Amino acid sequence: MTLMLLSQAAAAADITVMIPPPVREAVNELIPRFEQASGHKIVATYESSWLLVGRIEKGEVPDVVFLTAAQSDDLIRRGLLARRTDVARSTIGLAVRAGAPRPDIGTAEKFKQTLMAAKSFARNEGADSGRFMVGLLERLGITEAMKGKTTLVRQGHVAALVAKGEVELAAQQMSELMAVPGVTAVPLPAEIQHVIVFCAAVPAAPKAGSAVDEFVRFLMLPASAAAFRTKGLDPA
Repeated sequence: MTLMLLSQAAAAADITVMIPPPVREAVNELIPRFEQASGHKIVATYESSWLLVGRIEKGEVPDVVFLTAAQSDDLIRRGLLARRTDVARSTIGLAVRAGAPRPDIGTAEKFKQTLMAAKSFARNEGADSGRFMVGLLERLGITEAMKGKTTLVRQGHVAALVAKGEVELAAQQMSELMAVPGVTAVPLPAEIQHVIVFCAAVPAAPKAGSAVDEFVRFLMLPASAAAFRTKGLDPA
């Protein structure tokens, strides 16, 4: 038994992991389970995905980084990462303050009417959900009508403004909306929904070696899927 424990200790590794807000809650729930099961330690960094991409572009090399499929593929093409594994799918939703009437956004037209009737609105600026929302408002023909009542949030959860009563509605990824206490999140209807695939991407030679593959495999286990679902994500 002693030899076995020593062998496990010698094989333990520190795995550096970069985690953006959309998958933070789910991955944080899984980290202690993985550490207990494997003996490895996760050393996590939390920032917006665009900031994580910038850090990698400047030469920082994590063992694992959670990014969208598009971001991962771009860094792989440029030789900054080597491979990716799809772990979860994220969708966009609308948040209202808890206790307020649940918004009726079952169709694109009803979603448009809800935004037009709102006194104030917030969305992300720069990240995937924000760029999608810009295009969606253009398609619905309400870009100009929404400008004067829209607050742009560069970092963080836009639903925090809803919870504090500073804005009436906020749009962001469902997992980010659900992470904020005091709000109710409703997904966009299928006809205007936007699905974002999140991946666990790794460099060609991660410092933690085979422990990285153990972590990625752990994320894909059926037992791990529930953590993604309860945090507003669909397991890949």
